[in-house]
Amino acid sequence: MELIRLVLDAGTWRTWDTPPAQPAGLDAGYADELRGARERSGADESVTTGEGLLHGRRVAVIACEFSFLAGSIGIAAARRLIAAVERATAEGLPLLASPTSGGTRMQEGTSAVVQMIPISAAVAAHRAAGLPYLTYLRHPTTGGALASWGSLGHVTAAEPGALIGFLGPRVYEALHGEPFPPGVQVAENLHARGILDAVVEPAGLRPVAARVLDIAGARREGLPEAVAVPLEELADIPAWTSVERSRRSDRPGVRALLRYAADTVPLHGTGEGESDPGLLLALARFGGAPCVVLGQDRQRQDRHGPLGPAALRVARRGMRLAAELGLPLLSVVDTGGAALSKEAEEGGLAGGIARCLAEMVTLPVPTLCLILGQGAGGGALALLPADRVLCAQHGWLSPLPPEGASAIRYRTPGRAAEIARAQGIRSLDLLRDGVVDRVVAERPDAADEPADFLARLARVVEYELAGLLNRPADQRRAARLARYAPSGPGPGHPTAH
Repeated sequence: MELIRLVLDAGTWRTWDTPPAQPAGLDAGYADELRGARERSGADESVTTGEGLLHGRRVAVIACEFSFLAGSIGIAAARRLIAAVERATAEGLPLLASPTSGGTRMQEGTSAVVQMIPISAAVAAHRAAGLPYLTYLRHPTTGGALASWGSLGHVTAAEPGALIGFLGPRVYEALHGEPFPPGVQVAENLHARGILDAVVEPAGLRPVAARVLDIAGARREGLPEAVAVPLEELADIPAWTSVERSRRSDRPGVRALLRYAADTVPLHGTGEGESDPGLLLALARFGGAPCVVLGQDRQRQDRHGPLGPAALRVARRGMRLAAELGLPLLSVVDTGGAALSKEAEEGGLAGGIARCLAEMVTLPVPTLCLILGQGAGGGALALLPADRVLCAQHGWLSPLPPEGASAIRYRTPGRAAEIARAQGIRSLDLLRDGVVDRVVAERPDAADEPADFLARLARVVEYELAGLLNRPADQRRAARLARYAPSGPGPGHPTAH
């Protein structure tokens, strides 16, 4: 209840709970435990459910009371939890869930552990209805609670220092005769490993949850038309000049662009134990237009290494997130190429690119791609298929970095400028060939006017997202498939620059 009061608008909490019906034939000792738990905790079960307002938005809440038998989940608690999830789904409410649990209630044995199945099914149905499901893991969260409703959030945060793990450390030590390795089942480590999106103090949870819901719950239809950014004539810059400018260390990247969004919530990793610093995942709003952002971060790639298979799996998480929440997807291309290494090959790099392409081109939501800088090879192509494609004036797209293409064609990297020109990789060539739909001017280089360029670019992104959201879905999807069909008119038709 302390957490609920921290998160919800004052005075808006309303419980959904009715007296729990415990299983028949309880052991006398267990019945005594239940009575003692009720007296000590002031709660009638280990799960509390209800609703309230968060910044005026109606939300459903399910939360564990750890002082009731260590927040363990038995049959009565599971029934209450499932009923709350199903009610939230039926009433179209976002759901905030906070497990704090030792896991399945051992006193009820197998009958309790199998409740993980209907709990997971109820959460899956809530997500399938396109409703946000946010989880906050407190200290401790272990066992069946973590392995069901605790690990199914669209966005997952945890309390600092929280013990979070499937196998409780006491069980591990009893089974193996030694303590569990220190520092593994700790929130901060799981965040670093790409399992959690954030580590947040309870007092800081309210604004984070509100920002997520402001984006995930933003209007999708009938958006006011964004102010159009005037078109400009573009200077005829040689391809190699654009390549060199795109590689400037001070050129603004995707993280700088997000500072010009109306709101942003960074996410982290696949949620399944992988992350890649070169691929940014976030929720954002540009003006009134919400989106999921997948952004290749060139500056972090320069520091940490090229994009690997994990980056593509993070990207696919973002695609699934966009599809489930009905949000447009904004992909930002800015990479010198994917990793060329033993680890990348064994990690399934090529298959990752293929799966990204297949998911991007068939996503049911609006898609917008921005070629912000470098666009080399399959790493760039993986995020390219979209309803609309924008390109910064010095952005480019090629099968390989020009030096690599030169080495293949002429057995020397020294003819890179020549091959860049011949392959038509610069923005004006991409516009001419219908690969991109609009080029955003640089005056003369984004690195020399970062604030003005990024403000201009953010307005274009808002305009394009609003236009896609206002376009009938069936028309938009049909046009995307026609755009990339081999028998169709080509990748697209240049409509603006």
